[in-house]
Amino acid sequence: MATAGKNVFLIGPGFIGREVLDLLLAEGYAVTTLVRRESYAKELEQSGAKTVLGSLEDSETIIKHTIASDIVIHTATADHLPSVQAVIDGVERRTKDNKKTIFIHTSGTSLVSDDAKGQFKGDKVYSDDRQDELAALPDTASHRLIDLAIIHAAQRLGPAGAKLAIMTPPLIYGRNRKYDRLSIQLPTLTRFALKHGYAGHVGKGLSIWSQIHVVDLARAYVTLLHWLEAANADEALKFPYFFCENGREIVWGDAVAAIGKALHAAGRIESPVPKTIPEDLYGDLFGKASAWVVASNSRTRAKKLREFGWEPKEKGVLESLIEDEIPLILQETGEFNGYSRAVVSGNIGT
Repeated sequence: MATAGKNVFLIGPGFIGREVLDLLLAEGYAVTTLVRRESYAKELEQSGAKTVLGSLEDSETIIKHTIASDIVIHTATADHLPSVQAVIDGVERRTKDNKKTIFIHTSGTSLVSDDAKGQFKGDKVYSDDRQDELAALPDTASHRLIDLAIIHAAQRLGPAGAKLAIMTPPLIYGRNRKYDRLSIQLPTLTRFALKHGYAGHVGKGLSIWSQIHVVDLARAYVTLLHWLEAANADEALKFPYFFCENGREIVWGDAVAAIGKALHAAGRIESPVPKTIPEDLYGDLFGKASAWVVASNSRTRAKKLREFGWEPKEKGVLESLIEDEIPLILQETGEFNGYSRAVVSGNIGT
């Protein structure tokens, strides 16, 4: 049995969540995770986790396990309001029983992205030590509807109830060779290139994003968790948003150029020279959201995590793409028709 305060309910043991799960288990937390497939549940149980079969739509299951857990971490998606509402419901029930809860949700820096459509490099940089700027974001910003449900719950519960935080990563990349999972944005651009025979960018490819390796991000969750465990509840209320970036940025056009060079060297496309992707092919990217997902500006600074002692250690995005991710993508078979799951919300992509 885990020490009091060390019971974790993890929603979403996928690309990010599996990395977080391993770190939590290594630190002696007792982790129960929501799993859709029985085969994957068995794999997770062999690693030391407990599992419960279900999906994000199983609100009663999520409420039940939130009530039974000191800590809830949601890494499944930034845009599923019912599952977040179920966690909040469970947290509120715990509060009524005088039980403290920590809840860390995963959002994303599409929250602060612009409408550049690849046409220019944006100058605006957001920092999580300036929470007033984030509080002033419009309700229609990507992910904001879900984020606000958490922020309002934290305000409603007050310092006596729970500590709620929102991890907000930028472009996530990286490959853990133990699991061979990949992220979303650059792999989708790579698969597009393989399908259409050229590396393509949206617009002029001039826009820029901050970046983070998934392993560095997983360590950031644990760093944030430790801070929340020790922080004064009033202090936790002041900082709902936490960015996580490695101090480097990537221009979309540079990433596409690297994809073109690598695929050309592998003999999979005729020319390494990038081209602009016509709008009628956005269905093989992210549909109507393509201009925001792979052509906006989203520049952030993770001041708070660095104050807590976290620092990035993994290789940069282009090294990872060329050395780790593209070799795995080249082994894939089957038809690719774009990324079909939701990656933005609000008025973006509509």
